Amino acid sequence: MITEKARPEILSLIRQHYPQLAERNLQDAIADEGTIMHFKSGSLIMDFGAYVKIMPLIIKGSIKVSREDEEGNELFLYYLKPGETCSMSFTCCLMDKKSEIRTVAEEDTTLIGIPTRFMDEWMSRYPSWKNFVMTSYDNRMLELVRTIDSIAFKKMDERLMDYLEQKAEANGSQTLNATHQEIAYDLNASREAISRLLKQLEKDGVVQLGRNRIELL
Repeated sequence: MITEKARPEILSLIRQHYPQLAERNLQDAIADEGTIMHFKSGSLIMDFGAYVKIMPLIIKGSIKVSREDEEGNELFLYYLKPGETCSMSFTCCLMDKKSEIRTVAEEDTTLIGIPTRFMDEWMSRYPSWKNFVMTSYDNRMLELVRTIDSIAFKKMDERLMDYLEQKAEANGSQTLNATHQEIAYDLNASREAISRLLKQLEKDGVVQLGRNRIELL
């Protein structure tokens, strides 16, 4: 991870990627207190059980968010993309809770990290910040409902296609670099089942498989 304090650049990035945060005083506050952070693809940003130190504003790249059950099984939840934030981090900030999610840079990612001590204060001071946080909550809730619906009502082949399409959107590419084991881990499935389904999708002309590579056709 690389960090830098660059007030003029932060101000420019906020205006470019977060136009909904329109109050000039709020933009100045983010520029004063925020830090630009760079993460290489695959880097761990926040782990299960860690205290949340920052609230991220995604500028470039994407972040994979996953959940872990009591037995240590991990389940993919959703991706965070530029212009978004992690509202679950905000909940942990307010309640001083340890993180119940893991966030990993899906690709090279740049974000603005805002220290958690400002989260509650800005909610009452800046209406556009409050609206932004509430909208983020709503969007994440919809994502979680879709995840629950997928697990409860969809067959594994449908879940696999949904996952591949979300991954392609997050990476901005139809060619995905991922092993069958990594996909199985994200979907809480066996590697054998994922390999079998991918081979069937290749037979149906939906994907083309390579070594640690999947191309959506």
